[in-house]
Amino acid sequence: MSAEADAEVPPELVQVTFVTNAGKTVSAPKDSNLLRISMRENGGIPWKCGGGICGTCRCHIDRGAENLDKVKAKERKHLSEADLAAGYRMACQTFVLGDVAVSWVPKTP
Repeated sequence: MSAEADAEVPPELVQVTFVTNAGKTVSAPKDSNLLRISMRENGGIPWKCGGGICGTCRCHIDRGAENLDKVKAKERKHLSEADLAAGYRMACQTFVLGDVAVSWVPKTP
């Protein structure tokens, strides 16, 4: 077996644009959690619990909704069917499978 075959294949990367944060765009491994990407890259999505309990990380998927995993039961506790149809998701429960752009209502000081 060659050394090339033993080399770890780098993860496929996706682009995440944080529209509310001046359009900041970052790369992250495919199937990464949206809130974790935001936390790691200073994306700016507001959050408190990170576990689907509080609803603070509600965000709008401006582009790329088709590049997200399925809506979780915890999201349905905070988002109505109309919210989901309009493109809202809970960042802590959402995994990114392709390029997306996300926005949110900024926290007031």
